[in-house]
Amino acid sequence: MADWSPTSWTSKPIKQDVTYDDLAEVESALSKLRKLPPLVTPHEIVELKKSLRNVALGKAFVLQGGDCAELFDYCNQDMIEAKVKLLLQMSLILIWGANKPVVRIARIAGQFAKPRSSPNETINGVTMPSFRGDNINGFDATPEARKPDPSRLVSAYFHSAATLNYLRAALTSGIADLRTPLDWGLGHIITPAIKQKYTKIVNAVTDALRFMHTVGLDQDRGVQTAEIFTSHEGLSLEYEQCFTRLLRHPPGALPSPDQYQEQTIRRGSSAPTPKGYYDTSAHLLWIGDRTRQVNGAHVEFFRGLSNPIGIKIGPSMGNTELINLLDVVNPNKEIGKVILISRYGADKIADFLPGHIHAVQASGHLPVWQCDPMHGNTQSTPSGVKTRHFTNILSELKQALEIHRSAGSFLGGMHLELTGEAVTECVGGGAGLTEEGLSERYETFCDPRLNEKQALELAFLVAGFYREEEEEEELIGSDIH
Repeated sequence: MADWSPTSWTSKPIKQDVTYDDLAEVESALSKLRKLPPLVTPHEIVELKKSLRNVALGKAFVLQGGDCAELFDYCNQDMIEAKVKLLLQMSLILIWGANKPVVRIARIAGQFAKPRSSPNETINGVTMPSFRGDNINGFDATPEARKPDPSRLVSAYFHSAATLNYLRAALTSGIADLRTPLDWGLGHIITPAIKQKYTKIVNAVTDALRFMHTVGLDQDRGVQTAEIFTSHEGLSLEYEQCFTRLLRHPPGALPSPDQYQEQTIRRGSSAPTPKGYYDTSAHLLWIGDRTRQVNGAHVEFFRGLSNPIGIKIGPSMGNTELINLLDVVNPNKEIGKVILISRYGADKIADFLPGHIHAVQASGHLPVWQCDPMHGNTQSTPSGVKTRHFTNILSELKQALEIHRSAGSFLGGMHLELTGEAVTECVGGGAGLTEEGLSERYETFCDPRLNEKQALELAFLVAGFYREEEEEEELIGSDIH
């Protein structure tokens, strides 16, 4: 890709940019970041790419979830373990329901920046910059705290590194050992009915694993642990550029023909070493709905990456624009390279998703289709508290599954804002949380998240949709024969 470099985005118009007062401080922070080691490796990134190819082909399902906006304070053992356990519990339920492998991607170890509809806000009569995430400014409602601070970019790296370090250590130490699933705490908030359903699934998996042990098939490392990949929105391009490095493609990687190839002569050999640009801040990055302009800086940056990438698409995305975007970021139509993260809202998905699917099918692209049922269903209570209704979240997911099925497409996964904590931010669900109860533990610094109980319940219901779909297909098959 001769016309691309990690800095070529700087020549394009940019949305959601941050203005710093002291450019010398910015350069000092970026210089520090450029010298720091990668957070992830090309080998890990390529493994995710291979898994997403299977998702695009309908052979696997992807579960992506985590905080709307991470705070540096979330970098602690209990909160990391709570998120990991919740994603593992949900994936176990989905494996049972969809009868497919589940690719786990956490919104963790880097999801610090958040786009905002306005760069400023007025609080108690004082106008100040909006909170843009812990890597940009502070949440406290004072002009001093809200001043963008470039040293926070360096802090973001070290909090990401510490989170990722413990995440890897916990997985290696057996937190995800499938031979002991009953050790995964369900939490005191889980209702008996949900706990009973979960236990039934766990018992079925335990029986299968016991059989594997009996016949000697449990020596595979995959039984003892699980892969969890990291992801965040690639909003701060100055930060992402620091970790975008020209690295060797690992063995087994299938680089695109137009990817940057550096002809490096190895010692004692005349064979070239193929390389590509990998953003090593995370395994997967996505472009938000506010920054996906085809001729904008973010699309320019993303189009040169060897990582798999996500693109948020909503009601404002036209069919032609969508295909132009795919042609720019994935000109060779690599299967599973792009995740299209649809976020319409329960009342709009039927108006937009069918057209988007048809346009993509006609274009020859084969992306991963993922449903984000959170962002299109945000609303405010009469008192001004942002929330989301569980019934709307579930409705958008169910409609997405049915629309894809009728279009001969695959719903490859779901993208959720959730936490392992017992927060009260989204109303509804089995516990019947009402708008009046939101104040009990409303702790988000940005958008409302599903709590542990609601997230597990959602996984059970989605798994049930897949089970029903499978049973319907079996009935149709038996009628034909």
